Amino acid sequence: MKAENWLIKDTRIAPGEQTEVKLAVGQLPSGNLIPIRAQIFRAKRPGPTMLVMGGVHGDEINGVEIVRQALAGGLFESLLCGSVIAIPVLNVYGFINFSRDVPDGKDVNRSFPGSSSGSLASRVANTLHKHILPLVDFGLDCHTGGQNNYNYPQIRYTRGDEKAAELAKVFGAPFTIAYTPIRKSLRKVSQSHHAFPMLVFEGGENLRYDGLSIEFGLRGIRRLLVHHGMLAGTKEVVVSEHFAKSRWVRAPKAGLFQWMKPSGHRVRKGEPLGFIHDPYGHKSARYVHAPRDGHIIGHNNTPVVGQGDALFHVAYHEEEE
Repeated sequence: MKAENWLIKDTRIAPGEQTEVKLAVGQLPSGNLIPIRAQIFRAKRPGPTMLVMGGVHGDEINGVEIVRQALAGGLFESLLCGSVIAIPVLNVYGFINFSRDVPDGKDVNRSFPGSSSGSLASRVANTLHKHILPLVDFGLDCHTGGQNNYNYPQIRYTRGDEKAAELAKVFGAPFTIAYTPIRKSLRKVSQSHHAFPMLVFEGGENLRYDGLSIEFGLRGIRRLLVHHGMLAGTKEVVVSEHFAKSRWVRAPKAGLFQWMKPSGHRVRKGEPLGFIHDPYGHKSARYVHAPRDGHIIGHNNTPVVGQGDALFHVAYHEEEE
């Protein structure tokens, strides 16, 4: 629970108020200023503050849509206690250029805590780090798979963080996975600099809507709010498959790739997952097999692959190792 009155840049927000804060991070070559736009919702009663974000990677549209639908549906407008900070698009530059990164090629999610005098990605990260993260008690960062990679709806949390593990369970995604946070990521700096748990929701692939992922994201946000007493409702107990580890299955050769088993399926060791043809009509295909028992949590939709390309992301339990 944070201070009663907030001051974000030059905007003061008291309990019971709702407003939008625009945080300038730079401008286009044309001179147009582009801010990070944060929607603030504060109940009159004190309580925890939740950060809900999308668009850290500008081409990951499902995350943007999850936050947009939550806002458009009025999900945060009747809080019983506490506050919500909703940022649909953090990386505005990537968003308007259909790009994961900012124009200089740097990744915002590898730039935290950033610097006010650093690269563009570093400045975006630093703006969030300085003005928003100090107010937060727990957060949800919504992502999708990278280029042509589909992720089945899943929640990722920091290994060894009991608070994050509890929130991941409450969220109730089909799959839950513990990972060590990546250096200079938002999840890492949330834990190391601000001492709060940040969940990462993954669902769908870049530049494509995925209704299943969007729906799971919205349900998970509601469950987290109800769990903390911030929204009225009955607490749900949702069964989620929890995994300890994961690994990528890679292409044994280059060629034309087709998957046989998409994400979400349970697989057995040795089971064929897909196959690769050469482009010249030879009849023989090279099959790709599951290296162990597990579940496919992500797969590659690219039809043309190179040797060593990641094709399937398989998660498994400790006992399946």
